[in-house]
Amino acid sequence: MGIDLNKVRRARWRAYCQASAEIGAAWRARGYGHPPPAFPALPEDLQGLTCGAKTRAGTPCKRTDLWENGRCKLHGGLSTGPTSDAGRARAAMNGFLPKAKRSP
Repeated sequence: MGIDLNKVRRARWRAYCQASAEIGAAWRARGYGHPPPAFPALPEDLQGLTCGAKTRAGTPCKRTDLWENGRCKLHGGLSTGPTSDAGRARAAMNGFLPKAKRSP
């Protein structure tokens, strides 16, 4: 069983995003002082990394605009809705609000 290079590249992508997020958080904690920090350069082999998720047609997704988890916005699996009871109640109340009338 060989090493899946895409999994290795995606793990390196996550590590790169984590390092960038830590630098950004430290800068934010300092109050966005000038000059801005030097963020690490994107490694050459990670440029053009694609999502790779299996599409409905069975082919790998070719999008290159990736989230921190290494997937595109269509396959990223971000929010699936509220998970707490308070969040579910708040979401349910949104259905009772009157809809704003749109002007043409």
